[in-house]
Amino acid sequence: MQKKYTHIQSAHCENGVATGLLKYHGMDFMTEPLMFGLGSGIFYFHIPFLQINGGPAITYRGMPGGIFSQAAKLLGVKVNRKKFSNENDAYDYLNKQIQMGNPVGCQVGVFNLPYFPPEYRFHFNAHNIVVYGKENGNYLVSDPVMETVTTLSEADMLKVRFAKGPLAPRGQVYYPENVKPVSNEQLQKAISKAIKRSAFEMIKVPGPIIGVTGINYTARQIRTWRDKLGVRKAGLYLGQIVRMQEEIGTGGGGFRFLYAAFLEQASNYLSEEKLLKVSDDFTRAGDLWRTSAIQMGRIYKGRLDDQKYYNECADMLDEIAEIEKEGFTKLLKMKFDF
Repeated sequence: MQKKYTHIQSAHCENGVATGLLKYHGMDFMTEPLMFGLGSGIFYFHIPFLQINGGPAITYRGMPGGIFSQAAKLLGVKVNRKKFSNENDAYDYLNKQIQMGNPVGCQVGVFNLPYFPPEYRFHFNAHNIVVYGKENGNYLVSDPVMETVTTLSEADMLKVRFAKGPLAPRGQVYYPENVKPVSNEQLQKAISKAIKRSAFEMIKVPGPIIGVTGINYTARQIRTWRDKLGVRKAGLYLGQIVRMQEEIGTGGGGFRFLYAAFLEQASNYLSEEKLLKVSDDFTRAGDLWRTSAIQMGRIYKGRLDDQKYYNECADMLDEIAEIEKEGFTKLLKMKFDF
């Protein structure tokens, strides 16, 4: 008898897919915060040479697929990934995995997902879902950002798997292999390595647009947008930041809350109370990210248009950068005994 796949609702799609697939294969201890932390998901990158939907490209996490791959590597799990240039090959491969009773993750485009409300359908091609079966010609889908499971027709599935544009999924399918039991010591080592990696990436990687210095870079840009771009375009740019932060995945604030939750769980696994204090730092950063989004949203909607409001947004981002720098510096200096 085929094992039943259990739907998991999560704050972020890749976390949810990875957590669900690993739990399906026996890793009952896995949680979304733990997956996010093990995958060194927390990040910041302002990409000045790339625009998405006519606004600045900002990511609060690493590259799509990186969270699952990094976490799996630390846990000794292989992630099998496959992309396709031919739609028929992609169709056949997905059907074969389903026939074998193997739930798989799929990278898809959001714009043509019929179960998404119209206001949430925009051209973003790094969304993740689990396909776990097929009934009456429709695929059974567990989308982690939805409350319940849903379905996609063959035509819709093909359309979203081969969406065009930046980060085109190219029919990508992925799933874990050779999942073995994880000892407590192995998990402790994985958590400590992941913490050090995230801290290094956020405060030690050189360059003005990456990590906490990237947050300062965005703040400097915001101060110039009103005069440089005009009120309308500057407002659109801020609106895009809000979209990248609050609507694409869990963005700035949500990711910081997730990381705070990870540090709480890590404190239990590593028996290190200092992690709880750093967790509080990231909760504070998350609150400020959310407050900055509200301010930017008001400017975008035309309720605030004076330069001082842009400066206030920038000031909040500078404060966030300082809080996160302090938090990651503490983490980088910590020594774990286990």
